[in-house]
Amino acid sequence: NSRTMSLLSQLEKINLDSVLGESDNARYVTSKILHLVQSQGNYLSFVVLVVSLLSLSYCVSSFLDFNFCFCGGRRASVLVTKGGTQILLQLLLTASKDSPPNEELMVLLHTLLAKIGPKDKKIGMKARINGALNISLNLVKHNLQNHRLVLPCLQVLRVYSTNSVNAVSLGKNGVVELMFKIIGPFSKKNTSLMKVALDTLAALLKSKTNARRAVDKGYVQMLLTIYVDWHRHDSRHRYMLIRKGVLQCIKSVTNIKLGRKAFIDANGMKILYNTSQECLAVRTLDPLVNTSSLIMRKCFPKNRLPLPTIKSAFHFQLPVIPASGPVAQLYSLPPDVDDVVDESDDNDDGETESEIETENDDDKDQHFKNDDIETDINKLKPRQELGRPIEELKMYEQFFPELSENFQEWDLVSKEPKPFVPDANLSGPIVVPTAGEE
Repeated sequence: NSRTMSLLSQLEKINLDSVLGESDNARYVTSKILHLVQSQGNYLSFVVLVVSLLSLSYCVSSFLDFNFCFCGGRRASVLVTKGGTQILLQLLLTASKDSPPNEELMVLLHTLLAKIGPKDKKIGMKARINGALNISLNLVKHNLQNHRLVLPCLQVLRVYSTNSVNAVSLGKNGVVELMFKIIGPFSKKNTSLMKVALDTLAALLKSKTNARRAVDKGYVQMLLTIYVDWHRHDSRHRYMLIRKGVLQCIKSVTNIKLGRKAFIDANGMKILYNTSQECLAVRTLDPLVNTSSLIMRKCFPKNRLPLPTIKSAFHFQLPVIPASGPVAQLYSLPPDVDDVVDESDDNDDGETESEIETENDDDKDQHFKNDDIETDINKLKPRQELGRPIEELKMYEQFFPELSENFQEWDLVSKEPKPFVPDANLSGPIVVPTAGEE
Protein backbone atom coordinates (compact mmCIF):
# COMPACT_ATOMS: atom_id res chain seq x y z
CA ASN A 1 0.00 0.00 0.00
CA SER A 2 0.94 3.66 -0.15
CA ARG A 3 2.15 3.68 3.47
CA THR A 4 4.60 0.86 2.81
CA MET A 5 5.88 2.44 -0.39
CA SER A 6 6.39 5.70 1.43
CA LEU A 7 8.47 3.98 4.10
CA LEU A 8 10.52 2.22 1.43
CA SER A 9 11.25 5.58 -0.18
CA GLN A 10 12.36 6.95 3.18
CA LEU A 11 14.64 3.96 3.70
CA GLU A 12 16.21 4.43 0.28
CA LYS A 13 16.88 8.08 1.04
CA ILE A 14 18.41 7.19 4.41
CA ASN A 15 20.75 4.70 2.78
CA LEU A 16 21.93 7.28 0.28
CA ASP A 17 22.55 9.95 2.89
CA SER A 18 23.76 8.06 5.96
CA VAL A 19 26.96 6.25 6.85
CA LEU A 20 26.96 2.51 6.23
CA GLY A 21 25.62 0.58 9.24
CA GLU A 22 25.25 3.61 11.55
CA SER A 23 21.73 4.89 10.95
CA ASP A 24 19.15 4.68 13.75
CA ASN A 25 16.54 6.11 11.39
CA ALA A 26 16.92 3.08 9.10
CA ARG A 27 16.22 0.78 12.04
CA TYR A 28 13.10 2.76 12.91
CA VAL A 29 11.77 2.77 9.33
CA THR A 30 12.49 -0.94 8.97
CA SER A 31 10.54 -1.75 12.13
CA LYS A 32 7.58 0.20 10.75
CA ILE A 33 7.66 -1.75 7.51
CA LEU A 34 7.86 -5.02 9.41
CA HIS A 35 4.85 -4.07 11.52
CA LEU A 36 2.80 -3.23 8.43
CA VAL A 37 3.67 -6.46 6.65
CA GLN A 38 2.97 -8.63 9.69
CA SER A 39 -0.38 -6.93 10.29
CA GLN A 40 -1.40 -7.64 6.70
CA GLY A 41 -0.41 -11.29 6.97
CA ASN A 42 0.27 -11.43 3.24
CA TYR A 43 2.85 -14.13 2.65
CA LEU A 44 4.08 -13.20 -0.80
CA SER A 45 4.03 -9.48 -0.10
CA PHE A 46 6.21 -10.09 2.93
CA VAL A 47 8.91 -11.85 0.92
CA VAL A 48 8.76 -9.31 -1.90
CA LEU A 49 9.26 -6.49 0.59
CA VAL A 50 12.17 -8.32 2.19
CA VAL A 51 13.82 -8.60 -1.22
CA SER A 52 13.15 -4.93 -1.81
CA LEU A 53 14.79 -4.05 1.50
CA LEU A 54 17.78 -6.22 0.69
CA SER A 55 18.12 -4.46 -2.63
CA LEU A 56 17.89 -1.02 -1.07
CA SER A 57 19.76 -1.31 2.19
CA TYR A 58 23.36 -2.01 3.10
CA CYS A 59 23.15 -1.05 6.77
CA VAL A 60 22.87 -3.49 9.64
CA SER A 61 19.69 -1.96 11.00
CA SER A 62 17.82 -2.85 7.81
CA PHE A 63 18.34 -6.56 8.51
CA LEU A 64 18.04 -6.95 12.26
CA ASP A 65 14.25 -7.05 12.50
CA PHE A 66 14.01 -9.37 9.50
CA ASN A 67 16.54 -11.90 10.74
CA PHE A 68 14.06 -14.45 12.11
CA CYS A 69 11.05 -13.56 9.99
CA PHE A 70 11.70 -15.35 6.71
CA CYS A 71 13.72 -18.31 7.98
CA GLY A 72 10.77 -20.70 7.54
CA GLY A 73 10.88 -23.25 4.76
CA ARG A 74 8.21 -21.82 2.50
CA ARG A 75 9.29 -18.22 2.92
CA ALA A 76 12.90 -19.12 2.29
CA SER A 77 11.93 -20.98 -0.89
CA VAL A 78 9.94 -18.02 -2.19
CA LEU A 79 12.79 -15.69 -1.29
CA VAL A 80 15.17 -17.84 -3.37
CA THR A 81 12.86 -17.71 -6.38
CA LYS A 82 12.73 -13.92 -6.08
CA GLY A 83 16.52 -13.62 -6.29
CA GLY A 84 17.23 -13.26 -2.58
CA THR A 85 20.36 -15.46 -2.72
CA GLN A 86 21.94 -13.33 -5.42
CA ILE A 87 21.23 -10.14 -3.48
CA LEU A 88 22.69 -11.50 -0.23
CA LEU A 89 25.84 -12.68 -2.01
CA GLN A 90 26.24 -9.27 -3.63
CA LEU A 91 25.80 -7.57 -0.27
CA LEU A 92 28.39 -9.92 1.23
CA LEU A 93 30.86 -9.07 -1.52
CA THR A 94 30.27 -5.33 -1.06
CA ALA A 95 30.56 -5.47 2.72
CA SER A 96 33.81 -7.48 2.56
CA LYS A 97 35.56 -4.59 0.82
CA ASP A 98 35.48 -2.52 4.00
CA SER A 99 38.58 -2.64 6.16
CA PRO A 100 37.94 -4.01 8.67
CA PRO A 101 34.59 -5.61 7.70
CA ASN A 102 31.57 -4.83 9.86
CA GLU A 103 31.36 -7.84 12.18
CA GLU A 104 27.67 -7.47 12.96
CA LEU A 105 26.81 -7.25 9.29
CA MET A 106 28.96 -10.28 8.46
CA VAL A 107 27.34 -12.36 11.19
CA LEU A 108 23.88 -11.45 9.96
CA LEU A 109 24.59 -12.02 6.27
CA HIS A 110 26.10 -15.44 6.93
CA THR A 111 23.19 -16.35 9.20
CA LEU A 112 20.72 -15.52 6.45
CA LEU A 113 22.75 -17.36 3.80
CA ALA A 114 22.96 -20.44 6.03
CA LYS A 115 19.17 -20.41 6.43
CA ILE A 116 18.20 -20.01 2.78
CA GLY A 117 21.20 -21.87 1.32
CA PRO A 118 19.70 -25.37 1.58
CA LYS A 119 16.68 -24.12 -0.39
CA ASP A 120 18.86 -22.99 -3.31
CA LYS A 121 20.50 -25.84 -5.21
CA LYS A 122 22.65 -23.39 -7.17
CA ILE A 123 24.01 -21.40 -4.24
CA GLY A 124 27.46 -22.98 -4.53
CA MET A 125 27.81 -22.04 -8.18
CA LYS A 126 26.39 -18.55 -7.54
CA ALA A 127 28.88 -17.94 -4.75
CA ARG A 128 31.77 -19.05 -6.95
CA ILE A 129 30.68 -16.87 -9.87
CA ASN A 130 30.15 -13.82 -7.65
CA GLY A 131 33.57 -14.23 -6.05
CA ALA A 132 32.05 -14.69 -2.60
CA LEU A 133 33.41 -18.20 -2.08
CA ASN A 134 36.57 -17.28 -0.17
CA ILE A 135 35.05 -14.45 1.89
CA SER A 136 33.70 -16.83 4.51
CA LEU A 137 36.95 -18.82 4.51
CA ASN A 138 39.07 -15.70 5.08
CA LEU A 139 36.80 -14.60 7.93
CA VAL A 140 37.30 -17.95 9.65
CA LYS A 141 41.07 -17.81 9.13
CA HIS A 142 41.40 -14.40 10.75
CA ASN A 143 38.81 -14.86 13.52
CA LEU A 144 39.36 -18.35 14.92
CA GLN A 145 38.79 -17.15 18.49
CA ASN A 146 35.64 -15.21 17.62
CA HIS A 147 33.13 -18.05 17.84
CA ARG A 148 30.16 -15.73 17.29
CA LEU A 149 31.47 -14.94 13.80
CA VAL A 150 33.05 -18.30 12.99
CA LEU A 151 29.89 -20.36 13.59
CA PRO A 152 27.69 -18.81 10.84
CA CYS A 153 30.69 -18.74 8.49
CA LEU A 154 31.18 -22.48 8.97
CA GLN A 155 27.48 -23.05 8.35
CA VAL A 156 27.81 -21.27 5.00
CA LEU A 157 30.98 -23.21 4.14
CA ARG A 158 29.08 -26.42 4.86
CA VAL A 159 26.48 -25.39 2.28
CA TYR A 160 29.16 -24.40 -0.25
CA SER A 161 31.04 -27.70 0.22
CA THR A 162 28.17 -29.81 -1.10
CA ASN A 163 29.37 -28.70 -4.54
CA SER A 164 32.50 -30.70 -5.41
CA VAL A 165 34.01 -27.88 -7.47
CA ASN A 166 33.75 -25.58 -4.48
CA ALA A 167 35.15 -28.30 -2.22
CA VAL A 168 38.25 -28.65 -4.41
CA SER A 169 38.69 -24.87 -4.62
CA LEU A 170 38.34 -24.43 -0.87
CA GLY A 171 40.71 -27.33 -0.24
CA LYS A 172 43.42 -25.65 -2.31
CA ASN A 173 43.06 -22.58 -0.09
CA GLY A 174 43.70 -24.56 3.09
CA VAL A 175 40.20 -25.20 4.40
CA VAL A 176 40.97 -28.82 5.36
CA GLU A 177 43.86 -27.79 7.58
CA LEU A 178 41.69 -25.04 9.03
CA MET A 179 38.93 -27.47 10.01
CA PHE A 180 41.40 -29.66 11.91
CA LYS A 181 42.51 -26.64 13.90
CA ILE A 182 38.92 -26.21 15.05
CA ILE A 183 38.00 -29.82 15.85
CA GLY A 184 41.14 -30.70 17.80
CA PRO A 185 42.40 -31.15 20.43
CA PHE A 186 39.58 -32.56 22.55
CA SER A 187 37.49 -29.98 24.40
CA LYS A 188 33.87 -29.82 25.52
CA LYS A 189 33.75 -26.05 25.00
CA ASN A 190 31.74 -24.74 22.05
CA THR A 191 30.36 -28.13 21.06
CA SER A 192 27.96 -26.50 18.60
CA LEU A 193 30.95 -25.07 16.71
CA MET A 194 32.60 -28.48 16.84
CA LYS A 195 29.54 -30.17 15.35
CA VAL A 196 29.28 -27.72 12.44
CA ALA A 197 33.02 -28.00 11.77
CA LEU A 198 32.79 -31.81 11.61
CA ASP A 199 29.84 -31.67 9.23
CA THR A 200 31.74 -29.23 7.02
CA LEU A 201 34.86 -31.41 7.09
CA ALA A 202 32.86 -34.53 6.19
CA ALA A 203 31.43 -32.72 3.16
CA LEU A 204 34.87 -31.49 2.12
CA LEU A 205 36.47 -34.93 2.43
CA LYS A 206 34.00 -36.39 -0.06
CA SER A 207 36.25 -34.76 -2.65
CA LYS A 208 39.04 -37.21 -3.49
CA THR A 209 41.51 -34.35 -3.80
CA ASN A 210 40.78 -33.17 -0.27
CA ALA A 211 40.79 -36.75 1.04
CA ARG A 212 44.29 -37.31 -0.36
CA ARG A 213 45.41 -34.05 1.18
CA ALA A 214 44.11 -35.18 4.56
CA VAL A 215 45.91 -38.53 4.24
CA ASP A 216 49.18 -36.85 3.29
CA LYS A 217 48.95 -34.61 6.36
CA GLY A 218 48.39 -37.58 8.68
CA TYR A 219 44.87 -36.52 9.63
CA VAL A 220 43.45 -40.06 9.59
CA GLN A 221 45.39 -40.85 12.76
CA MET A 222 44.21 -37.54 14.24
CA LEU A 223 40.55 -38.38 13.51
CA LEU A 224 40.90 -41.75 15.24
CA THR A 225 42.53 -40.09 18.25
CA ILE A 226 39.73 -37.52 18.48
CA TYR A 227 37.13 -40.26 18.26
CA VAL A 228 38.76 -42.27 21.06
CA ASP A 229 38.96 -39.15 23.25
CA TRP A 230 35.27 -38.41 22.82
CA HIS A 231 34.43 -42.07 23.39
CA ARG A 232 36.28 -42.08 26.70
CA HIS A 233 35.09 -38.74 28.04
CA ASP A 234 31.47 -38.90 26.88
CA SER A 235 30.41 -41.37 29.55
CA ARG A 236 26.83 -40.07 29.65
CA HIS A 237 26.49 -40.13 25.85
CA ARG A 238 25.48 -36.48 25.57
CA TYR A 239 27.66 -35.80 22.56
CA MET A 240 26.67 -38.68 20.32
CA LEU A 241 26.26 -36.34 17.32
CA ILE A 242 29.85 -35.14 17.63
CA ARG A 243 31.12 -38.71 17.81
CA LYS A 244 29.06 -39.58 14.76
CA GLY A 245 30.45 -36.50 12.99
CA VAL A 246 33.99 -37.79 13.52
CA LEU A 247 32.97 -41.18 12.10
CA GLN A 248 31.43 -39.46 9.07
CA CYS A 249 34.78 -37.77 8.41
CA ILE A 250 36.55 -41.13 8.64
CA LYS A 251 33.95 -42.64 6.35
CA SER A 252 34.52 -39.90 3.77
CA VAL A 253 38.31 -40.14 3.81
CA THR A 254 38.23 -43.94 3.46
CA ASN A 255 36.40 -43.67 0.16
CA ILE A 256 39.82 -43.60 -1.50
CA LYS A 257 42.44 -46.34 -1.52
CA LEU A 258 45.06 -44.23 0.26
CA GLY A 259 42.56 -43.43 3.01
CA ARG A 260 41.77 -47.09 3.59
CA LYS A 261 45.46 -47.94 3.76
CA ALA A 262 46.08 -45.10 6.22
CA PHE A 263 43.15 -46.33 8.30
CA ILE A 264 44.61 -49.85 8.48
CA ASP A 265 48.09 -48.54 9.25
CA ALA A 266 46.69 -46.41 12.09
CA ASN A 267 45.16 -49.52 13.71
CA GLY A 268 41.70 -48.21 12.88
CA MET A 269 40.13 -51.66 12.63
CA LYS A 270 40.99 -52.49 16.23
CA ILE A 271 39.97 -49.04 17.49
CA LEU A 272 36.53 -49.07 15.88
CA TYR A 273 35.93 -52.71 16.79
CA ASN A 274 36.71 -52.15 20.47
CA THR A 275 34.67 -48.94 20.71
CA SER A 276 31.75 -50.59 18.93
CA GLN A 277 31.80 -53.48 21.39
CA GLU A 278 31.52 -51.01 24.25
CA CYS A 279 28.59 -49.22 22.55
CA LEU A 280 26.48 -52.34 21.99
CA ALA A 281 24.85 -52.15 25.42
CA VAL A 282 23.38 -48.69 24.73
CA ARG A 283 20.64 -48.65 22.10
CA THR A 284 20.94 -44.90 21.50
CA LEU A 285 24.49 -45.49 20.24
CA ASP A 286 23.37 -47.79 17.42
CA PRO A 287 24.18 -45.11 14.79
CA LEU A 288 27.80 -45.19 15.95
CA VAL A 289 27.95 -48.97 15.73
CA ASN A 290 26.35 -48.97 12.27
CA THR A 291 28.71 -46.34 10.89
CA SER A 292 31.73 -48.08 12.42
CA SER A 293 30.62 -51.36 10.84
CA LEU A 294 30.35 -49.72 7.41
CA ILE A 295 33.84 -48.30 7.73
CA MET A 296 35.35 -51.62 8.85
CA ARG A 297 33.62 -53.57 6.08
CA LYS A 298 34.87 -51.07 3.52
CA CYS A 299 38.47 -51.16 4.76
CA PHE A 300 38.80 -54.88 5.42
CA PRO A 301 41.18 -56.53 2.89
CA LYS A 302 39.38 -58.29 0.05
CA ASN A 303 40.50 -61.62 -1.35
CA ARG A 304 39.39 -63.83 -4.20
CA LEU A 305 38.14 -67.35 -3.77
CA PRO A 306 39.57 -69.87 -3.14
CA LEU A 307 41.26 -68.62 0.03
CA PRO A 308 44.39 -70.58 0.92
CA THR A 309 44.82 -68.71 4.21
CA ILE A 310 43.44 -68.82 7.74
CA LYS A 311 40.97 -66.07 6.82
CA SER A 312 38.66 -68.71 5.40
CA ALA A 313 36.79 -71.33 7.40
CA PHE A 314 37.20 -73.67 4.44
CA HIS A 315 40.24 -74.44 2.36
CA PHE A 316 39.51 -74.61 -1.37
CA GLN A 317 42.54 -76.23 -2.89
CA LEU A 318 42.86 -75.99 -6.64
CA PRO A 319 43.42 -79.35 -8.31
CA VAL A 320 46.38 -78.01 -10.25
CA ILE A 321 48.38 -74.94 -9.26
CA PRO A 322 50.65 -73.79 -12.07
CA ALA A 323 54.26 -73.11 -11.23
CA SER A 324 54.06 -69.57 -12.60
CA GLY A 325 51.45 -67.06 -13.63
CA PRO A 326 48.82 -64.95 -11.85
CA VAL A 327 47.29 -67.89 -9.94
CA ALA A 328 50.64 -68.90 -8.52
CA GLN A 329 51.33 -65.29 -7.55
CA LEU A 330 48.04 -65.10 -5.64
CA TYR A 331 48.83 -68.25 -3.69
CA SER A 332 52.29 -66.98 -2.82
CA LEU A 333 51.00 -63.73 -1.27
CA PRO A 334 51.16 -63.29 2.55
CA PRO A 335 47.88 -63.75 4.45
CA ASP A 336 47.38 -60.03 5.21
CA VAL A 337 47.73 -58.79 1.64
CA ASP A 338 44.74 -57.42 -0.24
CA ASP A 339 44.94 -59.33 -3.52
CA VAL A 340 41.98 -57.57 -5.19
CA VAL A 341 43.16 -54.72 -7.38
CA ASP A 342 41.50 -51.48 -6.25
CA GLU A 343 41.17 -48.88 -8.99
CA SER A 344 38.41 -46.87 -7.34
CA ASP A 345 40.40 -43.65 -7.14
CA ASP A 346 42.99 -44.00 -9.90
CA ASN A 347 41.10 -41.95 -12.49
CA ASP A 348 39.83 -38.93 -10.63
CA ASP A 349 41.76 -36.19 -12.43
CA GLY A 350 38.60 -35.05 -14.15
CA GLU A 351 36.66 -34.58 -10.93
CA THR A 352 36.34 -30.82 -11.26
CA GLU A 353 35.65 -30.88 -14.99
CA SER A 354 32.88 -33.46 -14.63
CA GLU A 355 31.20 -31.37 -11.95
CA ILE A 356 31.31 -28.27 -14.17
CA GLU A 357 29.77 -30.26 -17.02
CA THR A 358 27.03 -31.43 -14.66
CA GLU A 359 26.26 -27.85 -13.68
CA ASN A 360 26.10 -26.79 -17.32
CA ASP A 361 23.76 -29.67 -18.09
CA ASP A 362 21.54 -28.64 -15.19
CA ASP A 363 21.35 -25.12 -16.58
CA LYS A 364 20.33 -26.44 -19.98
CA ASP A 365 17.67 -28.61 -18.39
CA GLN A 366 15.99 -25.50 -17.02
CA HIS A 367 15.27 -24.37 -20.62
CA PHE A 368 14.92 -27.68 -22.44
CA LYS A 369 13.38 -29.81 -19.77
CA ASN A 370 11.01 -32.00 -21.82
CA ASP A 371 12.51 -31.90 -25.31
CA ASP A 372 13.74 -35.50 -25.15
CA ILE A 373 10.44 -37.02 -23.97
CA GLU A 374 8.68 -39.05 -26.66
CA THR A 375 4.91 -38.45 -26.74
CA ASP A 376 3.93 -40.61 -29.75
CA ILE A 377 2.29 -43.77 -28.35
CA ASN A 378 2.85 -45.72 -31.58
CA LYS A 379 6.60 -45.11 -31.38
CA LEU A 380 6.69 -46.15 -27.74
CA LYS A 381 5.07 -49.55 -28.47
CA PRO A 382 7.68 -52.30 -28.93
CA ARG A 383 7.78 -53.89 -32.36
CA GLN A 384 6.98 -57.58 -32.21
CA GLU A 385 8.73 -59.51 -34.94
CA LEU A 386 8.09 -63.18 -35.60
CA GLY A 387 11.02 -65.49 -35.25
CA ARG A 388 9.76 -67.68 -38.11
CA PRO A 389 7.84 -66.99 -41.35
CA ILE A 390 4.05 -67.16 -41.22
CA GLU A 391 4.01 -70.00 -43.77
CA GLU A 392 5.89 -72.24 -41.35
CA LEU A 393 3.49 -71.39 -38.53
CA LYS A 394 0.33 -72.42 -40.40
CA MET A 395 1.03 -76.06 -39.61
CA TYR A 396 0.02 -75.31 -36.00
CA GLU A 397 -3.43 -73.88 -36.82
CA GLN A 398 -5.15 -77.21 -36.21
CA PHE A 399 -4.01 -77.19 -32.60
CA PHE A 400 -5.33 -73.68 -31.92
CA PRO A 401 -8.59 -73.27 -33.91
CA GLU A 402 -9.82 -70.49 -31.66
CA LEU A 403 -7.12 -68.26 -33.09
CA SER A 404 -8.10 -68.70 -36.74
CA GLU A 405 -11.81 -69.68 -37.07
CA ASN A 406 -14.58 -67.10 -37.39
CA PHE A 407 -17.10 -67.78 -34.61
CA GLN A 408 -20.66 -66.56 -35.26
CA GLU A 409 -24.00 -66.91 -33.51
CA TRP A 410 -25.84 -70.05 -34.69
CA ASP A 411 -29.51 -69.97 -35.69
CA LEU A 412 -31.01 -73.05 -34.03
CA VAL A 413 -34.06 -73.03 -36.41
CA SER A 414 -32.34 -72.79 -39.77
CA LYS A 415 -29.18 -74.45 -38.54
CA GLU A 416 -27.17 -71.72 -40.24
CA PRO A 417 -24.97 -69.01 -38.82
CA LYS A 418 -26.46 -65.58 -38.60
CA PRO A 419 -24.73 -62.23 -38.27
CA PHE A 420 -24.14 -61.19 -34.70
CA VAL A 421 -25.91 -57.98 -33.59
CA PRO A 422 -24.98 -56.91 -30.05
CA ASP A 423 -27.78 -55.84 -27.74
CA ALA A 424 -27.27 -52.32 -26.44
CA ASN A 425 -29.07 -53.19 -23.20
CA LEU A 426 -26.68 -55.95 -22.30
CA SER A 427 -24.24 -54.98 -19.55
CA GLY A 428 -22.59 -58.30 -18.81
CA PRO A 429 -20.38 -60.54 -20.93
CA ILE A 430 -21.91 -62.09 -24.07
CA VAL A 431 -21.79 -65.88 -24.30
CA VAL A 432 -21.80 -67.17 -27.89
CA PRO A 433 -23.18 -70.74 -28.16
CA THR A 434 -21.14 -73.24 -30.06
CA ALA A 435 -22.41 -75.21 -33.03
CA GLY A 436 -24.91 -77.94 -32.09
CA GLU A 437 -25.61 -76.57 -28.61
CA GLU A 438 -29.28 -76.96 -27.61
